[in-house]
Amino acid sequence: MLNVMRGDIDPAPQAAKPLPYDVVALVLQGGGALGAYQAGVYEGLHEAGIRPNWLAGISIGALNAAIIAGSPEAERIERLRKFWESICAAAVEWPVGEGLANAMPFAFDLRSAHNALAALRALLQGQPGFFKPRFPPPFLSPFSGNAATSFYDTSPLQQTLERLVDFDRLNAGQVRVSIGAVNVRTGNLTYFDTAERRLGPQHFMASGALPPGFPAVEVDGEHYWDGGVVSNTPLSRVLSSEPRDTLTFQVDLWSARGRVPNDLMEVSSRQKDIQYSSRTRAITDQALRMQKMRQALQRMLEMLPDGAKQDPEIRAIADMARHRSCNIIHLIYQSKIYERHSKDCEFGLNAMRAHWQSGLEDIRRTLADPRRLDPPAPELGIVTHDIHRRD
Repeated sequence: MLNVMRGDIDPAPQAAKPLPYDVVALVLQGGGALGAYQAGVYEGLHEAGIRPNWLAGISIGALNAAIIAGSPEAERIERLRKFWESICAAAVEWPVGEGLANAMPFAFDLRSAHNALAALRALLQGQPGFFKPRFPPPFLSPFSGNAATSFYDTSPLQQTLERLVDFDRLNAGQVRVSIGAVNVRTGNLTYFDTAERRLGPQHFMASGALPPGFPAVEVDGEHYWDGGVVSNTPLSRVLSSEPRDTLTFQVDLWSARGRVPNDLMEVSSRQKDIQYSSRTRAITDQALRMQKMRQALQRMLEMLPDGAKQDPEIRAIADMARHRSCNIIHLIYQSKIYERHSKDCEFGLNAMRAHWQSGLEDIRRTLADPRRLDPPAPELGIVTHDIHRRD
């Protein structure tokens, strides 16, 4: 098994760094093969001594969360490598090998074609440890159920999760895990949360069951699809929790910002970016409005006589109006110029390494300024940092 960027690893990780927050959350968006970017971000956090105590994910973000929360702290990076090397390996290697693009003098031009071949290979052959094509295909299937409603069988993913994830550790409560999935019958987004129930492989597979590629997953008598069908980020899950001081690392795989397309291929790629990008600005704007409302309530409560402040309903309002500090570190994968609309399906080792390295570099750049981890000023309450943002 090949290793990811062994020569690029920095010195041993720091011990856990104390931070002035009740919650340190890692929020992971869905995005298929692009999810290796999130693994790179986590490696950078780990080496900096930052240990999230709440992991929230959807789709591939949920799978990354399972590996992190279900591994001993010292083994998290290695388990992430094993996971990504496993699902990005080629079941049957095609004549154009992984190293050919880098060996040619016009390698830049070949990378797009090479990644497209990796996507085509995944489409036709599946990916080891992740999914395999159904035969016959669903439109020819004589059976109903999964065989007639999805193109791929995801039972290999269950085996991978059972091999790499210690679910007793994941459910032990040391790290909270929340993952989003859509109830197929009701159309509602549901969160499976270790604060409320024990999670197993089926919950994580449900969060990543994107139709029509993957079948719906049954949990407690209901069927679920990928949470990205409704919302591709669980940021609101974290921000809507009870008032606590929170540092959130929001790791997105799709950028809402981009240039106007020049051809139909770019149209398809840009459409995906917009469709699956997080509505982080809308969510943070709503959180800021709530913060201003809490501040207004606090000012009104201060005007009440002391006796009225002891009323149970007034005390409940005072609890809701409690000040909270929220710092959002926003990291967004920036597509390479040679990547096209199939970038989320390009499960090749070269593409995976590039995504991983991008995440590692972005979080290192972010943490290079330690002030980004400071709580916001009390009059603000909420602050957002994004190294890629220009306005």
